[in-house]
Amino acid sequence: MRNYQAHETAVIDPGCVIGEDTRIWHFSHLMAGCVIGRGCVIGQNVMIASGVVLGDRVKVQNNVSVYTGVTCEDEVFLGPSCVFTNVINPRSAIPRKDQFRPTLVERGASIGANATIVCGHTIGRYALIGAGAVVTRDVPPYALVVGNPSRQIGWVSAYGHRLCFDAEGYAICPESGKRYRLEGGRVSEVD
Repeated sequence: MRNYQAHETAVIDPGCVIGEDTRIWHFSHLMAGCVIGRGCVIGQNVMIASGVVLGDRVKVQNNVSVYTGVTCEDEVFLGPSCVFTNVINPRSAIPRKDQFRPTLVERGASIGANATIVCGHTIGRYALIGAGAVVTRDVPPYALVVGNPSRQIGWVSAYGHRLCFDAEGYAICPESGKRYRLEGGRVSEVD
């Protein structure tokens, strides 16, 4: 007895591990060897390749491709039509499966619609990647990045709000009321 829901048009290869209460929508393909956590939502026309690991409560919007080598921690949001790569210099006639570079998307990070994540990088906790951005390097936790190639334009809270730091390096999220500290080019939540 399966403990997840899948639309009848979804293709789920044998050998997938799918967590409880996950929902998989129309025309999506989960390849053998992927691991999907609990309470995830896999939108329409999504491809999850072998070896991909999605944590708990990950939301994958429509038309997303997640290729081998990608790991998304808990509560990651992948916006519509975003895509990951796994080889730096692909060629049709030259197999490079032994050159896949891993990509890590840390807990709570959000990737905007149509963004491209070039392989071999880490997107830090609660970072926010703007729509259409092309990420070509590591993104620090809580960073807000936009553009092609992406560049950092600020910081966000775990709730996704822009943080405005005072002269002492503190900011408060307007929604949660949580305090953040900017020190040495890094943001952390203050207890």
